[in-house]
Amino acid sequence: MAALQAFVVTALIAGAFSAAVLDEASIRADDVTLTLEPQLTGGFNVVLIEENERSTLGQIGRTLVGPYTVEEIEGGVFVQIGNVNLTLKTVYDSTAKARGIKFDWQASAANRLEDCIDFGSKHWYAGPMQVDQVYPIETATQVYKPSYIQETDNGAIMERYWLNSAGEYIFVHDEVPLFVDYKNILNNHICFGAQLAEPYSSQRPRTVLTYDVWFLANAKVAHKHAVANYLGKPSGTPDFRMVQHPIWSTWAQYSREINDTKLLDFAQQIRDHGFEDSQFEIDDQWEVCYGSLTVNEEKFPDFNKTIQDIKALGYRVTIWAHPFINKNCEPWYSEALGNNFFVVDEAGNPDTSWWNNNGSIPGYIDFTNPEAAEWYYQRLKAVLDTYDIDSVKFDAGEASFAPEIGVQSGNIELQPHLLVQEYAKVCARFGDMVEVRAGFRTQDLPIYVRMVDRDSIWGLNNGLATIITTTFQMNLNGYPFVLPDMIGGNGYNLDHAQADLPTKELFIRWVQANTFLPVMQYSFAPWNFDNETVQISKKYTELHAQYAELIFSAMEAAVSDGTPVNTPLWWSDPNDQEALLIWDEYLLAETILVAPVLTEGATSRDIYLPAGTWYEEGDRARAVEGPIWIKNHPAPLDVLPYFVRDKQNVPDAGTTLYTSAALVLLGLVANIINLM
Repeated sequence: MAALQAFVVTALIAGAFSAAVLDEASIRADDVTLTLEPQLTGGFNVVLIEENERSTLGQIGRTLVGPYTVEEIEGGVFVQIGNVNLTLKTVYDSTAKARGIKFDWQASAANRLEDCIDFGSKHWYAGPMQVDQVYPIETATQVYKPSYIQETDNGAIMERYWLNSAGEYIFVHDEVPLFVDYKNILNNHICFGAQLAEPYSSQRPRTVLTYDVWFLANAKVAHKHAVANYLGKPSGTPDFRMVQHPIWSTWAQYSREINDTKLLDFAQQIRDHGFEDSQFEIDDQWEVCYGSLTVNEEKFPDFNKTIQDIKALGYRVTIWAHPFINKNCEPWYSEALGNNFFVVDEAGNPDTSWWNNNGSIPGYIDFTNPEAAEWYYQRLKAVLDTYDIDSVKFDAGEASFAPEIGVQSGNIELQPHLLVQEYAKVCARFGDMVEVRAGFRTQDLPIYVRMVDRDSIWGLNNGLATIITTTFQMNLNGYPFVLPDMIGGNGYNLDHAQADLPTKELFIRWVQANTFLPVMQYSFAPWNFDNETVQISKKYTELHAQYAELIFSAMEAAVSDGTPVNTPLWWSDPNDQEALLIWDEYLLAETILVAPVLTEGATSRDIYLPAGTWYEEGDRARAVEGPIWIKNHPAPLDVLPYFVRDKQNVPDAGTTLYTSAALVLLGLVANIINLM
């Protein structure tokens, strides 16, 4: 074909397909085309046209300039541009009434590929975990960077999945050496790049950019389709007691300055103030050196007795662990090095870095090496067995902590993500009390996933407000067993007079925001402030316990069908235009609506209630009919606004007809393929 000649993909069996669609959409199939329009600057516009009405999905192949050929294949077309091939197919899932386009670019290793999808006027959700966890994410800006599990920008959960309010979603396949950009390369577009640059190995045999775009009725049914076909769901529920009662960690309260006296004193303080617990967590610096998995006997002369004394107060006990061994931590470092148990770079060097280098250089255990993974597991298990410790808080795990372009075992096209996956799998072997903070395609593991450390500040810059938006991000990436970070944050970035603690107000509002999330986790103690803080904290900790059965039943639903535990308001009614934008309220199991105060100094807030009958604090005498905005709802410091829904008056979002224009257009050109 000539270099600038457009071509049209039409439905080869349009008559049969129109019969399936006309009942709902009443649109003629023979008037719609999917067109690839060549661009002088390279690549094609992907355009859907119906009776002269154009809908542009985006621009693809933007780095490719030159003559091309097109061949019709079953279900789509095959495009060749030099040594780069595109297979484009349209598909139809008749069970879900879902239409999709599958893009599969294949190129030599030297090529860089780039496709951009138009954000349009829709609202977008899911995407990567970020420091500035804004919501919806079309308001975010992200400069072109690799999409892999990394410490930078809090990227501990970064599935390649984006969902929008029109019921459309994008899923990029695991083998893609993916880079992502929001709105910089092309205004109001999300751009996907594929290239063999750090952290992806130059030894990969090819460059691929493979992704699927699906069109369904609304965001809720679209997400359910993504769970069923891509994201997966947990294989079981984690520990119930961690839902019922809070974790108590030594980290923010004591940092690394822990010893047997401080542990016992802290455990006794918790009991003296009348708080329950799920477990007592011994955090950083119990080891003689990082990676030794050997107790520091200067701090803990009789660790067995210390653990038993804590357990005598009714606690379970967990310890902190990580995947590193510092170079000065002997003989354990040399043992790992001699057995090739570290991830190395392409030059064979194991040196890397993490936040506890302490003037040394660490190695990162190569969990893709089964022998290394088993060595780590058995050493840590021996610690638990020796000291009667119940479980482990696992830290780090991001691939970015490994050497640049680390060499791992297994499929090179799944690296560096394999390291994250295999570490999480080893962690999960320690049982249902485990918590991790990094994951990639590990939604099936029945364990808690902890948010990356929060700063002790307000706002969406890694502060209190991101507890809500990050909960949405994690749930919509398929990780519903969210363990929010410590109440009050970690004590980072304090900017007030009492700089060793968060403010009293921030601490209390953090307690409240956390109340209807799966797990509460204390470290800064309420009695660091005053008796009022203790009483308010106890009130909402007890309220959380009262709803523990409901929270856990929502977790069981996540195992059963992949339903998120805590959702944005639009999950209740995905066609509610107000709900699509609400970021500072959340739902628990579609039953509880929570509207925490997230603004410093505020003693009231506006609250939006979707359709249905809602009872303030569950009180049937205080019924409110939604949808409605409640302006200036009182919320003094001791009040968390929340509403309980009347289950007999819940709108059925699943009966809504398809309204997405792109869905209708695409449906008219797709080939009927039953995916079930």
